[in-house]
Amino acid sequence: VQLQASGGGLVQAGGSLRLSCAASGRTFSSYFMAWFRQAPEKGREFVAAINWSTFKPYYADSVKARFTISRDNAKNTLFLEMDSLKPEDTAVYYCAADPSTRISIPQYAYWGQGTLVTVSS
Repeated sequence: VQLQASGGGLVQAGGSLRLSCAASGRTFSSYFMAWFRQAPEKGREFVAAINWSTFKPYYADSVKARFTISRDNAKNTLFLEMDSLKPEDTAVYYCAADPSTRISIPQYAYWGQGTLVTVSS
């Protein structure tokens, strides 16, 4: 599976961004998908994940009620809608995929290249 993340950019606090992750290769619809992020000088942090069959979402407490993860299996694309952005959301955002249920464990088999989100105060 190859993953290509896009949609990052500079936004003011309180604003919104929508990230996309285009997948190619094996059957996207059977993979557990997730978003992680890494801020400068910090470790990789779980953001959100989505079950491949039930579409059940999982969120980190820090983004719950502000971010929405979704997927379009027909278009092999994963999304992350980010609202009410805060400066502390500034990070490189990575999409990830795995045939097993990983949720917040960063041991996904496949990773995208990352897209930078910068939130100014």
